[in-house]
Amino acid sequence: MDLKFTAGNINELPVGAIVYFISEFDKIGKDLKPLDECSGNAITNLLKTTEFTGKNGEIAVLRNVDCFKAMKVILLGVGAKKSLNHDSFRKATGILSRHKSLTSIGKAVFYFDGFEDASFFQAAIEGYLLGSFKFLEFKTGNDKKSKNFLKEITFAIDNKKLLNRLEKAATQGQIIAEGQLLARTLGMTPSNYFTPTDFANKAQELAKTYKFKCRILDEPAIKKEKMGALIGVSQGSVEPPRFIICEYKGGPANRAPIVLIGKGVTFDTGGISLKPSLNMGDMKGDMCGGGVVLSAFTTAVRLKIPQNIVALIPTVENMPSGHATKPGDIHVSRKGLTIENVNTDAEGRLILADALDYANKFNPQAVIDVATLTGATLFILGYAGIPIMGNNQKMKDQFSAAADATAEKVWALPIWDEHREQMKSSIADLTNSGGRPAGTITAGAFLENFIGDWPWLHVDIAYVDQEPSGKAYVPKGITGIGMRLLVNTLQNWKKV
Repeated sequence: MDLKFTAGNINELPVGAIVYFISEFDKIGKDLKPLDECSGNAITNLLKTTEFTGKNGEIAVLRNVDCFKAMKVILLGVGAKKSLNHDSFRKATGILSRHKSLTSIGKAVFYFDGFEDASFFQAAIEGYLLGSFKFLEFKTGNDKKSKNFLKEITFAIDNKKLLNRLEKAATQGQIIAEGQLLARTLGMTPSNYFTPTDFANKAQELAKTYKFKCRILDEPAIKKEKMGALIGVSQGSVEPPRFIICEYKGGPANRAPIVLIGKGVTFDTGGISLKPSLNMGDMKGDMCGGGVVLSAFTTAVRLKIPQNIVALIPTVENMPSGHATKPGDIHVSRKGLTIENVNTDAEGRLILADALDYANKFNPQAVIDVATLTGATLFILGYAGIPIMGNNQKMKDQFSAAADATAEKVWALPIWDEHREQMKSSIADLTNSGGRPAGTITAGAFLENFIGDWPWLHVDIAYVDQEPSGKAYVPKGITGIGMRLLVNTLQNWKKV
């Protein structure tokens, strides 16, 4: 998408449409009067029939408006002024992004008459790009061609003093949205086209494009690191595991890095503890934690965030075979702790355990892991938000602030001694499953055993990684949730 920026008169712009962002109204005020007059009182008539009152996501199209060169004017409701926030704009443009009045033209103007908040400008382009996303990679013929013809958006504002703010915010929003679209694309790619090796190759491709350091540990190197938990998960598959290590130095050389860790199970059958066949195809998305981490890391590089950041992604397939780990097997983790594998479908925490211990190599100032870890999240927050756990309140507070700034909701859960007791084994140091009670929390209690002496946050995106029906700027399918959360956290990072 090509973005342009202008301040002042928009009447002479030769574009297909000018989009007016309009808050909810019950009478024609001075801000709408000029447009109403030059459209032959079209807005007055729409208000009388209640066809358009500025409610969020409402759309009305005015054609052949005399005072504009544009073919049409699109009225886009953003909702009531008293409750207006960044997500109001994200939702509105998300809905508009699939409306033929916009997608049938090549050029449009987004006109922010009366709006000055930078977060509104950023959210507008995020909503448009996120809402218009379609995964067409495996379509053929005409179905492979996008039906969206919009290639250029000019962001326009009256006050020239705000032009720099407008450009900076919208450009940032475009980069962030592209990061989330990358996370969606990785998660939607079928596992026969996205093996652990493909995941590693993608990371190296991004490293070459955006000039960051990336190295890959192959299976012999993983074994040399004594990552017995990771190897235990991968041994049932013909696809060898990979361990992705990305490094970016945007801060002072002597500053300890923030380490991001993402679960990268490119397909999860459950192993010998086989999942039901219904909807098992969704398990190509069990690498979404890793996809979100790689996308957030890449976005941080593109935005030149002034932090030192490391991304670690253990990536495997979890398959049943004659070589697969069996319920009751014991694995020796990189840390040396022994783990009784009572449920081979609790595999994500095993590969994360070795990654968390590996993070000690970087002497991190903090570590955040992201994973589609437990189905139990569905019964805690449903599809509405993300459970988080950790050992540092300031870190949780920063993440909660990022949630407010991105509309990606989170809620902190405790880890109590009772949960830790559930994860003890009678024949090993730990068990990888404590059963159904408090399943999301006990998974966090398990991971807690592998952290070093640093602040840690665990982010469980299971279920919210997929949207079952479709929302304003989140089409049905992989959501990429957590990407904007991580980026905002890194942008506003305060040492904990």
